[in-house]
Amino acid sequence: MLATPVYIICSPSPQVGKTLVARLLSEFLLLKNGTVLSFDINLKEPSLLDYLPDITETADVTDTYGKMQLMDRLILNDRVTKVIDLGFHAFDEFFKMCEEIGFIKEAARRRIAPAMLFFAGTDRFSLRSYEMLRRQVPPAALITIHNEFVVRGELPDCIHRAALFRLPVLPVFLKTYIDRLTFSFTSYLRGEKDPSSELYQWIGRNYGILRDLDSKLTLGRSG
Repeated sequence: MLATPVYIICSPSPQVGKTLVARLLSEFLLLKNGTVLSFDINLKEPSLLDYLPDITETADVTDTYGKMQLMDRLILNDRVTKVIDLGFHAFDEFFKMCEEIGFIKEAARRRIAPAMLFFAGTDRFSLRSYEMLRRQVPPAALITIHNEFVVRGELPDCIHRAALFRLPVLPVFLKTYIDRLTFSFTSYLRGEKDPSSELYQWIGRNYGILRDLDSKLTLGRSG
């Protein structure tokens, strides 16, 4: 029986690229599977809901009702992959909730494959949060994202590199281009006539990484 992946894109810091990766992942999964359900847990605009309103719902983890509503959806093995764009303001509360209800064990029992896509940082707060996740989730479920636009140079030695997703820097004019609310990564790949262009290569590379990751999670492989 195949597992249903649940991707939690997270960082305790703002403006590190969470929504960008949530967009990439959501569009890739929609292209690959024909369906995906994304959750937007953010305070600031623009958010994932603004970019992908047709496949995104808002979620709230500030009260018990909102937490239970979200968790009921995440542990449902309905063969629809879930993506969570977890705002920095909700980071501590979300993972506290996960630990209290035994989310990792319950997910395994129901053939749900959670993956924490954590944005690495060099500040003390990010490093503490990373260590918390390493204690809470299995090694195969923790994927470190190195956004080279945010963290220049190498990551700290304490960052485990077995599952590392490097997000290369784009030129500012291309970054501005993809930040438009009307921009679609998949539509760009389909419409671009020059596959050697920098943006085409950037999207294609990231889609390839996400394809490999999704295949491992779906098949229940830890390597």
